[in-house]
Amino acid sequence: MHNMIDWSERMIGVKGARGVGKTTLLLQHIREEFGTDESCLYVNLDDIALPFDNLVNLAEEFEKRGGKYLFLDEVHKYDNWSKELKNIYDSFPELHVIFTGSSMLDILKGNADLSRRAIVYHMKGLSFREFIQIKTDKTFPGYTISDILKNHISICREINESIKPFQYFNDYLKFGYYPFFLESETNYHSKLSNTLSLTLQTDLLLLSNIETQYISKIKKLLNLLSTNVPYKPNISNLSAAIGVSWQSVIHYLQSLHEACIIFLIHQEGKSISSLAKPEMIYLFHPNLFYLFQYEQPNSGSLRESFFLNQVSQKHSIEKAKRGDFVVDGKYYFELGGKNKTPHQIAGVPNSYVVADNIEYGFGNKIPLWLFGFLY
Repeated sequence: MHNMIDWSERMIGVKGARGVGKTTLLLQHIREEFGTDESCLYVNLDDIALPFDNLVNLAEEFEKRGGKYLFLDEVHKYDNWSKELKNIYDSFPELHVIFTGSSMLDILKGNADLSRRAIVYHMKGLSFREFIQIKTDKTFPGYTISDILKNHISICREINESIKPFQYFNDYLKFGYYPFFLESETNYHSKLSNTLSLTLQTDLLLLSNIETQYISKIKKLLNLLSTNVPYKPNISNLSAAIGVSWQSVIHYLQSLHEACIIFLIHQEGKSISSLAKPEMIYLFHPNLFYLFQYEQPNSGSLRESFFLNQVSQKHSIEKAKRGDFVVDGKYYFELGGKNKTPHQIAGVPNSYVVADNIEYGFGNKIPLWLFGFLY
């Protein structure tokens, strides 16, 4: 992620789910680029009482003292953040501002339009490729989806000559999405549970216009979904089960999707609106199955969650009319175990079988794990 960012821009935003490493990214950049240089200032807007009336006053005082780079962490915790960032951008043309915020942060919905001022990057959890790099200290390139579809046999050969992907795949599914697994693999799910609770109790209140008394309703909704995913939603049943209107259920589902807790997928070819019912609901990444389900999760659910999570970081995905998923409106995929056949997608152009538990593919049959090398 660090190398993707154009740090020369005057205003940079990095948004992402809790726990993906946004704060660590800023602190590493500061350490490597500035050291103890006082032209750089880091402010955590969650942890300190700001000794200024507002961020504009802070920026003004900092610039007077020779400040050039202002890093604002957890900007969504600060009231009126978008308007003040706009004023800073317009008033201090020599000052660079880098801010982080929740994955739910929408710069177009703030009370000032930052879309023409800030370059915003979406920081994701670890891909399977990145997880392997951390585990092995070996470097592997990322591949485009067209690379994988055309050259998966040679790509698999190169990777398998260096490491055995299945030595790491099950660990990734259990605890590989968030980098805090490095602190403790044993306590990973306890920390994941705490991260999830903070997202529900803090971020949803701040950014989704949801009042405190309804958080318990959202928790009940999430518990219902987590034991049934993949789930074809019946909004009326969900509305009755948690005691809210169907409009509220749609709003809660969209908020959980933006918070990177669930993944909503719509039917191929259907127009999508803010009130549109999703075709299917999945958990956002495989690690969540081990948090909600005490028994071994269903292998089919795990593989679908993995595929959706890894592919959706750079591509659009819909529920296909034939097969499981259609990517970017043109590539069709049917997922299954190692003996999966292309029967369901026979005759469909640009169609592929994505198979679990195989090291190498052949023809239009591609190993599932390889889609973890897309970023």
